[in-house]
Amino acid sequence: MAKMTSSEAFVETMAANDVTDIFGIMGSAFMDAMDIFEPAGIRFIPVVHEQGAAHMADGYSRVSGRHGVVIGQNGPGISNCVTAIAAAYWAHSPVVIVTPEAGTMGMGLGGFQEANQLPMFQEFTKYQGHVVNPMRMAEFTGRCFDRAMSEMAPTQLNIPRDYFYADGEFTIPTPRRIDRGSGGEDTLNEAVALIAKAKFPVIVSGGGVVMADGVQECAALAERLGAPVVNSYLHNDSFPASHDLWCGPLGYQGSKAAMKLISKADVVIALGTRLGPFGTLPQHGMDYWPKDAQIIQIDADHKMLGLVKPINVGICGDAKAVAEVLCEKLASTTLNCDSSKADRATTIADEKAVWELELDEWIHETDSYSMDMLADKEEGWLHPRQVLRELEKAMPEDVMVSTDIGNINSVANSYLRFEKPRSFFAAMSFGNCGYAFPTIIGAKAAAQHRPAVSYAGDGAWAMSMVETMTCVRHDIPVTAVVFHNRHWGAEKKNQVDFYDRRFVAAELTDQHFVNIAESMGAEGIRVDKLEDVGPALKKAIDMQMNERKTTVIEIMCTRELGDPFRKDALSKPVRHLDKYKDYDVNASKHR
Repeated sequence: MAKMTSSEAFVETMAANDVTDIFGIMGSAFMDAMDIFEPAGIRFIPVVHEQGAAHMADGYSRVSGRHGVVIGQNGPGISNCVTAIAAAYWAHSPVVIVTPEAGTMGMGLGGFQEANQLPMFQEFTKYQGHVVNPMRMAEFTGRCFDRAMSEMAPTQLNIPRDYFYADGEFTIPTPRRIDRGSGGEDTLNEAVALIAKAKFPVIVSGGGVVMADGVQECAALAERLGAPVVNSYLHNDSFPASHDLWCGPLGYQGSKAAMKLISKADVVIALGTRLGPFGTLPQHGMDYWPKDAQIIQIDADHKMLGLVKPINVGICGDAKAVAEVLCEKLASTTLNCDSSKADRATTIADEKAVWELELDEWIHETDSYSMDMLADKEEGWLHPRQVLRELEKAMPEDVMVSTDIGNINSVANSYLRFEKPRSFFAAMSFGNCGYAFPTIIGAKAAAQHRPAVSYAGDGAWAMSMVETMTCVRHDIPVTAVVFHNRHWGAEKKNQVDFYDRRFVAAELTDQHFVNIAESMGAEGIRVDKLEDVGPALKKAIDMQMNERKTTVIEIMCTRELGDPFRKDALSKPVRHLDKYKDYDVNASKHR
């Protein structure tokens, strides 16, 4: 034990957990601790808005594999973080949100910036530590950091603001990290027995493979079986795209090759994935999930086993460790699929070639609305799919990419390929706009040696573009690609399909995002020719890596729209009142 203030105990416990960066906006509630961040080796990165800070902590943790930390002023500063913590929760990111709250002598009196902050985050954290006595500051701080890593999820550390000022004897706890293990021997043997009988095994490589740093072990298992590997939804970085057995992602706007191949499976090995519902729904007109396949699911969280899809074997364990043990057990096992490796390799290569050719030839969307928009096409507006293909070709191998929610960003799922894990950051199941740009800033702060690129539509970009100032002010250079198509594309697609093209609140005006970027101190490039897309990205990344400049690439895109997120999400409208009869599905008029 050593004598220190509770602020010192808080900061020393963070330092013991290797915290080197914290995102947030300064506030009086935690100023006594903030005053000693620098001598503790902690960089405080002030942002423009606290939601951006929490997204940055998310991106930081996803690329580094360790804690991302966010802090703000009690009340409004903390409530601004809720959406981003929800996104981090669904990304399984070990973010610690520190929430200073109103002082204990004023609680319940309706004082300035008072709020009950624990209920705000109870749905989106796996542990909430509330410091009940200042002498327990180190204890609760250490527990929040331990739980974030053990649960791979956000935790909340709630501290009454007057508790930063106590004096006393404190012990700084040693961080605890758990060994997740390789599962039980019985379930491992059951899995081996199923795999041995398989004629067409397929591996789904999920986010758990990335978090476990188990890509090599997944590849070894795939090579032993000659099995195609498909990425789970929005985990395109869970298997190297250059590998012969890689087939691309499942789910919305995923790979047709992946879907066709998994539809042939008699055994599916779901490695490090909860098999989320949005990532296994029909797509491209295919209900591809194999109904009669035997399912082996491996997940570090036992509560995920069999939750979404019925399974035959559930293994609770670390994706890397389980894959390694399965390889050892299968090394000397005679497999049904051994004799068909060559034939299956040909099938895999053929399906991938067909899909790549389709992407090359898929110049624009062909639905009636998109075709009407293309009929009125002006010079200088580019097809989103062609743009995405050119961006894909221009990406450096070591790139990190974040994507926002929206129509073009989601179509990008067909085109984004990666060679290494911890490279792709999407908004996952929470699907909030304004996610991509601050998240890639956090990723860049954690991995400054890697190129960092974000994708956003003009609607989502407007929610987050102010963080350009964070990049400029604090020397965190990134490249932001903005798809400027002048509407909220994902929701507008629903108005096309279900509401007879009655566009309510779907249109966006034509801002000049290059000019806005330059006014904030960044570089700006406007692209309205297809042949300029790749060179613009390469130039921006060169400036990012060699001149430490943030660049906004504004790409002028047509208003065509890809498939809706969910064809089953809405129903055609029925209206009974006379005043709304023109809005009935049975009386709709083409507009």
